[in-house]
Amino acid sequence: MADKAAVAKAAPLTAGAKRAGPGEYYFDMTRVNSIMGGPDYSNVFGGVVEGERMIAALMRMPAGGGSVPHSHPNEQWVYVLEGTMDSTVDGQRRLVKPGEAIYIPANIVHFATATAEKDVIFFTVKDTSHGLHGIRHQE
Repeated sequence: MADKAAVAKAAPLTAGAKRAGPGEYYFDMTRVNSIMGGPDYSNVFGGVVEGERMIAALMRMPAGGGSVPHSHPNEQWVYVLEGTMDSTVDGQRRLVKPGEAIYIPANIVHFATATAEKDVIFFTVKDTSHGLHGIRHQE
């Protein structure tokens, strides 16, 4: 188990993210904060909490919006709660609907857009080998 004092002193890897401290176990992801999911490549935004080994975020992708190709050195899971996400991972494209998950391995180029009908709400988790934000892919 992690040393609680070390966890309390650690700053978040992602600017604006909430760092879970000792004794903090519950978070209202709709109110904890609101930061951009990838300011250099995406218009996605939402609440982000970082723990010792994982980053959790509840994000909103505006209808018709999304991201351009990017990657990050940490793994990512995306679970769609509302809306339809047009997702491409490593060249494989799929329309992802509520109840479906996307696995994105480290360093794999990917991007997504929300269909025009509705915002996409998704829950995402990454490991803390890197912060939330990735690196825009040079086309």
